Amino acid sequence: MTITKFLIYLITITLLFGCKPEVKKGADKTAHKGPNVVFIAVDDLRPELGIYGNDVVQTPNMDKLANQGAYFTHHYVQVPTCGASRYSLMTGMRPRKPGHLSNEVFAKEVADSPENPIPESFVHQLKRNGYYTVGIGKISHAADGLVYGYEEKPTKKMELPHSWNEFHFNSGKWQTGWNAFFAYANGENRQSMKRQVKPYEAGKVEDTGYPDGLTAELAVAKLKELKAKKKPFFLGVGFFKPHLPFNAPKKYWDLYNENDIPLASNGAIPEYVNRASLHNSGELNGYQLTDEVASLNNKLSDAYSKKLTHAYYAAVSYVDAQIGKVIKEITNLGLEDDTIIVLWGDHGWHLGNQLVWGKHTLFETALRSTLIVKVPGLKSKGAIDNIVETVDIYPTILALCNIETPEGIDGESFLPTLKGEQLMRNNDVAYSYFRKGISMRTNRYRLTKYYREEMPVVELYDHQTDPYETINIAQERMSVVDSLMPLFEKGNTNLYKVPKEL
Repeated sequence: MTITKFLIYLITITLLFGCKPEVKKGADKTAHKGPNVVFIAVDDLRPELGIYGNDVVQTPNMDKLANQGAYFTHHYVQVPTCGASRYSLMTGMRPRKPGHLSNEVFAKEVADSPENPIPESFVHQLKRNGYYTVGIGKISHAADGLVYGYEEKPTKKMELPHSWNEFHFNSGKWQTGWNAFFAYANGENRQSMKRQVKPYEAGKVEDTGYPDGLTAELAVAKLKELKAKKKPFFLGVGFFKPHLPFNAPKKYWDLYNENDIPLASNGAIPEYVNRASLHNSGELNGYQLTDEVASLNNKLSDAYSKKLTHAYYAAVSYVDAQIGKVIKEITNLGLEDDTIIVLWGDHGWHLGNQLVWGKHTLFETALRSTLIVKVPGLKSKGAIDNIVETVDIYPTILALCNIETPEGIDGESFLPTLKGEQLMRNNDVAYSYFRKGISMRTNRYRLTKYYREEMPVVELYDHQTDPYETINIAQERMSVVDSLMPLFEKGNTNLYKVPKEL
């Protein structure tokens, strides 16, 4: 093969697989000695935990895990929507094209791809290096890891066809994964009820009366099996709550006095911001029996805002209890000293912040999420203020498992930070993408630039003086914008067309 033909081959491979990294030599190892990994993904979990400073929410199990390990106060996702955020997690890559911002990204980019030298995910890379990999629940996007629509019959097509030795989900009385994802305690779901449902429910049921309780049961049972295999394993466990509908057993609602529930401190549209940067809370309003309809023109009453936040907190406490069961079983089986635990929220969620109920914005509230890491042998680090991104999880897990990271990914390992070798740096930044915009978070500022017609297209927030992002100061601080723009452009993956001059 001539040099020219070889270069053409490399370019073709890169284009075909969406600029994913190529694997280095040494993959496909049959034996590997390393720590086990239990990876817990939680849907819509903003850092609304006791450990993060919320003195109302009840999250004893996640708080305990954080105190035993490290929790990141400034972890940011690449995309504030479920499937796309998880795609960046799994591939270690920032979005390169509009399809990478979609919840269907796994179905369109991965599900039909043959296995090739480029790993489809970091789990795939672990599997190739001797790990036994098991998935339970929502790890990629679909509730059960399969490709099909909300109201369709399940297929046998996997979203990640080459990553798992086993994949499991118990849909219980709801029968399918997507029915279970939108489950109500009586066995109905949002689809079966034609959306004529409320966005919350206090079910008079035990923990297994909702799907996350069944997922915890599966995980506990699988841990016993994995211990018996006597080889390193990766167990991914995906919980649904606190994703809408905010449904949880009544005992978790009873943990709270609604009068004590806080309201958003930034419950208004920021000054000097175009409404195109926000949205009308369509996901919440899709539950058509909602007590009040939210929009940018209609602020919910304080009473209903408290009720919805109460519901969110109840769902968080419910999933905290399920996580506690999994962690307890790790200890009971004597796996604690050999098992890394990572707990990750796929993005944040506006609880009336900026007048929005939902995710899908480039504001701090939608982009900042929970990240907790516990590593055997590493002393507790407590709060870590370094800025890290979801794409950094991929190389960090591989580094912790002594497995080589494929070349070309966007993420950078934060293992030195976990070891205490790296203090917070001024050039720590996180890049996020959505709504025809790119946002960059630095230690002090959030700079967002939109590739749209609606003005203004640049937003700047000073977190030193305005931590809730209530006023866009881009016009009055253009010198800051100009100084940050070279760093901003490093995160520009050519996802959007170049805008006209500002």
